[in-house]
Amino acid sequence: MPMNELRAIATFAKAVELGSLRRAAVAQGVSPQAASQTLAQLEQHLGVRLLHRTTRNLALTDEGRQLLEATQPALAALERALQRVRASKDDIAGPLRIVGPQSSFVPLLWPVIDEFCRQHPDVQPDVQLDDSIGNWVQDRVDVGFRIGAPPQDGLIARRLFPVQLIICAAPDYLARYGAPRTLEELASHRCSVFRHPGTGQVLPWYLQVDGEVVHRDMPLALSTNDTELELQAVLSGQVIAQLSGMSAAPLIREGRLVPILTQHMTDHMSVYVYYGSRTSQPTRVRAFIDLAVERLHGGAAVMLSKRELTSAEAAGRKLTNHRR
Repeated sequence: MPMNELRAIATFAKAVELGSLRRAAVAQGVSPQAASQTLAQLEQHLGVRLLHRTTRNLALTDEGRQLLEATQPALAALERALQRVRASKDDIAGPLRIVGPQSSFVPLLWPVIDEFCRQHPDVQPDVQLDDSIGNWVQDRVDVGFRIGAPPQDGLIARRLFPVQLIICAAPDYLARYGAPRTLEELASHRCSVFRHPGTGQVLPWYLQVDGEVVHRDMPLALSTNDTELELQAVLSGQVIAQLSGMSAAPLIREGRLVPILTQHMTDHMSVYVYYGSRTSQPTRVRAFIDLAVERLHGGAAVMLSKRELTSAEAAGRKLTNHRR
């Protein structure tokens, strides 16, 4: 049934209930003229008169009584359904569809989901992690996360923190092969390169040179489309790699990784949270967005200060020189 027909039947039923087309108009938030026109259009569409009406009184015709008796149960059921939907909007319960990148993001995302589920056990997260960029509408996303540029137009995005891309090696690697002191020396090192899981493309390293971000293809000793495997290869001392701060920062603080050539580190990409509306979000969606922003904004756990980077690199080089 077209929406205008449904609205006209609702106007007709409300007028009978209240005994006045004017009162029905007030109840529905429209002008008396608009209510009268709506009723007239319904009568014209059906080809029958539904009400005998004067300036003071309304009376049902036989056809009007038949229509009212046939539609009242459906209108009452519809109103109950609408009330349930309005009420559910305020409940922190129900499905919550979350999408995000797979690479390096699980250690950040899971603590937020875990805390949210402990606070609101009636929410059922549906989490899809994929490094390819999907279609927000087709995928029926409630909340999304993305690394790189802001998402497509029509979505609301909030920047959470920049992603540091840090060249890293394990102390064992540096003890065996030494530490490169210039970008040119990287050509003689065992480098790992990342292969994009969605496209299969081998990605260059992004470096800051003379205040600009440049990209360079590296000679590869290892390539993989899995960030966890690449991280394990670096930790084992097999290769040197450019890792995101989301993976590397905690390990650098623990001394298990050493940042190299930190003057060339970039942070030109960022992590964003995005969603579809500022005003019509279900409460469960709004509550999750608020918690994610509270826990992730600024990225303190996965971002290293310049002092931390410089100090860790100096300590790593000193340890390497001592071991050699």
